[in-house]
Amino acid sequence: MQARTLLQVLVSERGWTFEIFRRAYEKAAQEVAAAVGGPFSTATVEEQTFRRWTSGRIKGLPNAPAPQILEYIFGFSARVLLSAPSDLPHAPAENEVRTLEESELVMTARDASAHAGNAASLSVPDMTLDQLDDDVVSLARDYTRTPPVEVYRRAKELLSISQSLLERTQVPRQRERGYLAAGRSAALLSAVSFDLGSLPAAVTLSRSAALYGQVIEYGPLQAYAHGALAFLAFWGGRPSESVRLVHAAQQFSGLGDTAHKRLSVIEGRAYGHLGYHEAAQRAARDALEQDTGTRDELHDDIGGEFGFPSDRVAMSNATTYLLLRDSRGAETAADSALQIVSSTPGEQRPVLTTAQATVDLARARLLRGEFEGACEALEPVFSVPTEWRGAGVLERLAAVRTQLCHPRFNQIVGASEIGERIEEYSAVAAAHKLGATTPLAIES
Repeated sequence: MQARTLLQVLVSERGWTFEIFRRAYEKAAQEVAAAVGGPFSTATVEEQTFRRWTSGRIKGLPNAPAPQILEYIFGFSARVLLSAPSDLPHAPAENEVRTLEESELVMTARDASAHAGNAASLSVPDMTLDQLDDDVVSLARDYTRTPPVEVYRRAKELLSISQSLLERTQVPRQRERGYLAAGRSAALLSAVSFDLGSLPAAVTLSRSAALYGQVIEYGPLQAYAHGALAFLAFWGGRPSESVRLVHAAQQFSGLGDTAHKRLSVIEGRAYGHLGYHEAAQRAARDALEQDTGTRDELHDDIGGEFGFPSDRVAMSNATTYLLLRDSRGAETAADSALQIVSSTPGEQRPVLTTAQATVDLARARLLRGEFEGACEALEPVFSVPTEWRGAGVLERLAAVRTQLCHPRFNQIVGASEIGERIEEYSAVAAAHKLGATTPLAIES
């Protein structure tokens, strides 16, 4: 059996058991302390520590005064004693047969038992995970009624808690729940980072959510994250990549109707950016026709920000029709979104969806040259509180501002005033303050 440390070789050559080593160590401690005036004359060593030293399972050097005592006993520095014995004159011959002592067998058994015990102790109360799950679900469902800055604060806290719990447990089912909570929290952080105007942060967080989903092989979370990345891709000016990501997301298993509906909407927007009219229109129709009765836990049972209700489908399709410069289709879809929202109790109405659909309605009217109708549609948007003015609203308003620069509106009284109101509105928006730019992902 190959010795792992020089210390192991020297102890073996001397025929020392642990008890003999301990007595030699204590005696050396007294002599070293007397020689240097140190306070460690009563220093001793435990058997487990001795086994770690001889087996090479220690990283670096032990705490003082152990290095001085070991050097005093054996005449080598502690670093050499705890290193592999190769090329040293005290290493035993290759054909030497080393006799095992029962104490070493017992110590090996104790090490295994201690390691298993430590692993078993690395768990967290299930009720703690239950509370974490409840908090993530609650935040997802309250997302559209909670100011983005508050969503960010809560989601960041939940991600931190999830990561902390993962470090504290080795129980497989608990780790799976921890990764799922971390993935959902990262996904919510990605969504709110976009609303607050930080595209790079949103991309990184969506990739994190996808990786968490990959660790536990949970299809709905991976599909959601890839769909978010597809959405962010066309906002970043890469619609072809967006299509690729959507198609990848559609391949994950365990997806319900809502997941497929959401992906079809994103696919339609991506094709709209590419100018593929037929493909965009087909995807928009597919989003309205997903009705197999299939559900999944993330998109259907939790819902909220992970869901994709009818008003959101209609609002998103309106934007797709605007990309295709189909004013009639855009107005119909935007009107549908606003009608659905109006049937919802006031306190439950999604502020961002309402504002975005309203701006899209105004844009559809401007495409037809209906300035008065566009102004009428825009008026409620100007009263949206500062903290709710997300990137999606700002981009759409930037597109309105661009449309108003068209020669057909140059002589219309009030056009410049609307443009100035948009600039003032955007200047104080939360997303604008965080550095959002206006790449006009919603092209004019």
